[in-house]
Order: sequence, then C-alpha cells, then structure tokens
Amino acid sequence: MTKIIDCFNLLDFEKAARERLPGPLFHYISGGSDDEVTKCANTSAFERYHFIPDYLRDIRKIDMRRTVFGMDLAWPLMLSPTGLSGVFHPDGERAAAQSAAGSGVAYSLSTMATTSIEEVAAACKGPKIYQLYLLKDDAANIEMIERCKAAGFDVLCLTVDTIVAGNRERDHRTGLTVPPRLNRRNLLGFARRPSWCFRYLASGGVTLPNIPTGKGNQDLGTLAAYFGANMEQNITWSRIERLMRHWGKPFVVKGLQSVADARDAVACGVAGIVVSNHGGRQLDGGAATIDLVADLVDAVGDRLEVVLDGGVRRGSHVVKALAMGARACMIGRPYLYGLSAFGKPGVDRVLSLLQQETARTLALIGCSSVDEITRCHIRPADRLPDFMHLPAAEPNTITKLTRSMK
Repeated sequence: MTKIIDCFNLLDFEKAARERLPGPLFHYISGGSDDEVTKCANTSAFERYHFIPDYLRDIRKIDMRRTVFGMDLAWPLMLSPTGLSGVFHPDGERAAAQSAAGSGVAYSLSTMATTSIEEVAAACKGPKIYQLYLLKDDAANIEMIERCKAAGFDVLCLTVDTIVAGNRERDHRTGLTVPPRLNRRNLLGFARRPSWCFRYLASGGVTLPNIPTGKGNQDLGTLAAYFGANMEQNITWSRIERLMRHWGKPFVVKGLQSVADARDAVACGVAGIVVSNHGGRQLDGGAATIDLVADLVDAVGDRLEVVLDGGVRRGSHVVKALAMGARACMIGRPYLYGLSAFGKPGVDRVLSLLQQETARTLALIGCSSVDEITRCHIRPADRLPDFMHLPAAEPNTITKLTRSMK
C-alpha cells in the first residue's frame, strides 16, 4: 500500500487512490466520456511544447504571486470544482478548501458539493469561488447566489458545458450509483475495500446541501434526480448579464473553448473565462485545452483574464500554460486523488509538490517571476531547427554549416 511519504509526483497519488477507493469510485474520478480521447489528450498535449530556457539570469528569488479574478494568489493555481468530494473521503470539500488556503491558492466549491456554502466559508479564510450550475428556476439560482454573498465568496463561476450529461461508460461498466449502492456489477469492487465501506457507513452518507430544493435532509439520490431534471439547457448571454448584475462581484464563465464564445464573453463584460472541456468528461473528441488557450488569449487581449483547466499533472504544465498567456491553471483529479487516499494531508502534499515543481521550472528556464514568462520560452516540439529552413537556392549551405561545426 502506497504511503504518503512515497508519493513524489501527482501520478503517485493516483496510484494511492486506486489502492484505497472501491473500483467504481476510482473510475468515477479517473474516467472520461466515450472513448476518453479528450481526457487523455488534455495531459499528453503538453508534450507538444518544449521549453527554451534563458540562462545567466538571477533566480535567487522566485516570485509566483499573481492576482487572478481579483483574488491575490501565492502562486497561479486554483482547485477546480468537483462534486461529491465527501463520498471519496469524509474530510471532503472542507479539507480541500483548507489545503488551498494553506497553499495560498483559490478553492472552487461545486453546486454538487457535499459540504454547504456556509460550512466551507467558515472553515476556509482563503480565496473562494462558487461554481454555479444553472437551474431552470431563477429563484433557486438567486438563492444560491445570495448565500454566497452572505458567506463572503469572492468569485461566481458559471459552468456552461454540462447542459447534457456526458456518456461516461466506465460508470456503466462498474455499476456506479449515486449514492453508492450494491449491485451485481459493483459488489466485488466495494467488497475489496472494506475500510472505505466502514468509513462511509459510519459517516451516515452524504447530501447535496447547496441545491435549494427545500429538501436538504433528503438523500443524495433524491437531490441528484432533482438536479438532473432541473438543469437549464438554454443558457443565454442575456441571462448571464442578469446574474452578473445580481452578483456584483467578479463573474467567470467556465467551459468555453471557441474564439467566438470568448469574444462574446468580452462583449458580455465577464471578468474572465476558464478554458475547459470538463476534464474530458463531457464532449469526447474535443481539443486539449493547452492547444486552445493561446488562441483564446489572443482573441480577448487584456479585456478579460483566461485560466486553463484540464490535464495539468506537473509544475512544468503550469508554466507552459502561463507561457501561452493563461493567468493561472486549475486542477481537479490530482487533488481528489490526494484527498481520497490520505484526506487533508494528501491534498496538502499534492499542492506542495506541484508548487515546488512550478518554482523549479521557472528557475530552470531563467524566470524569477511569473510575469517574465512569455511565448519565447516555449516552441512546438515538432518544429524543425531553423537551419532546415534555409533557401533552396543554396543547396551547399547545410553541408558548409555541418563542416564548420566539426
């Protein structure tokens, strides 16, 4: 069994979570939609870009501070909103929020969280984002917004890429139900993890306290059914403008991937966008977010801030996204793996390792501050060396250059 002291990178935490979680729950976190092409591409696409370091620089002090969506961060990271965190470990959202505050980064609380807006606000004094899934009933949406205002949340983030649920075939194969219930497909998976089962039963189960149904004491299955039946499938920019006015603080849209949508976001007046494909859990066959972010940054200029979500597993990935023009990155699965395996100490270590990697990468490319990173520090991995582009009219130039290097 992997111990926390034996986790030296984010992939080690994935292994540790797999050892401790029942199979259906591990695959719920790990899986994507359909063939999981986009889910896998989110991470592998970072390898399409190589670093070009600048040396002979003073890197004795590395400054990673950055203001994003009006929030002062110690380094440019945010924890993505992830629903049902309390199912994976009883520490749940409260622990993740506390870890984020301790690391100086922002925490995003999901509408589908198992800890309430008020509990998270009381437990976490750091930067906080509330991720809103828009319901058909605007009175319910306004109720959630009012609770966030009263609790002192800093940013409201509307997720727009889940108007139809993705086809997550792993969940069908493993027999996952919400809340977890035994059936012929998942019986063995849960039986192999008795520690998780005893812990979950001792906790008394979980609910979704942020969904304003007036039935907050009902079980998770009832509330999830309510949520699915009442998801808004006609989100318009005019609707967003009304929500923005009511919120009155920085408002962000998460899930945009096209230049056209990014320009509409500028016209609407939002504070920023999160380039995201929901971790490859919705539309399969879409582009990796690292391949999209530069185009969207160029399209919006300095009129709003752009954050990348999806596939980040190394500090070097964070730095590549910043070089593309992203203001910060979000992570989801990695901190859930840490939480699932070790509770709050696991999230603490995930963030500590990623922060160290980010600072080390900055030093190794010759940047003493995140504000010094530019696209000059990266290049496409498949780009040919410059000498391969010499004019065809000089056929012997390459030979001469080769000889001169000897």
